[in-house]
Amino acid sequence: MRNEMRIEFDAKSVNEGFARVAVAAFLTQLDPTLDEVADVKTAVSEAVTNAVIHGYEEKGGKVYLNCILEGDMVFICVEDTGVGMTDVKQAMEPFYTTKPELERSGMGFAFMEAFMDDIQVESKPGEGTKVTMTKKIGQKEEENQDGCGDSSY
Repeated sequence: MRNEMRIEFDAKSVNEGFARVAVAAFLTQLDPTLDEVADVKTAVSEAVTNAVIHGYEEKGGKVYLNCILEGDMVFICVEDTGVGMTDVKQAMEPFYTTKPELERSGMGFAFMEAFMDDIQVESKPGEGTKVTMTKKIGQKEEENQDGCGDSSY
C-alpha cells in the first residue's frame, strides 16, 4: 500500500513542532514503535530547523514537507527554496555550523543520519536545499532479548 501527504507551511520556528506531529500522525499507519516515531520526529525537526535557520536565515519563506509510506518504508522530503549551500559535504560534517552565534551545535545532519536509514542532500546556491530521508519501520527489537519476553507464570 502506498500513501502520500504533502504539506506547505511558513518557514517559522514555531512550525517545527507542527511538522513533527504531522509526520508522526501520518506514520502511525505502519504501527511503528515509540522509538521509531521518536527517531523520525527528531530527523524531521532537524531538517525543518535547518530550512528555517539556514535556508531562509529566518527571513521567511515556505517549507515543503512530503511524506510517502510504501510497504514498511517511510520516505520524507523536506525542501526549501532558500539560499542553498555551496558545499553539502562540509555542511554535513559534525559540529559544522554557519551560525555559531546562535549556539547551535552543528549536529543537525549527524542526527538525521543517526536516526534514519538513509539521508540524501541536494542543494544549489540561490535555489534551495532538498533533504530526503528514508527509514524502514517495523525493525522491532527482539522481545526475548532480556529473557523475559515469553514467560508463563
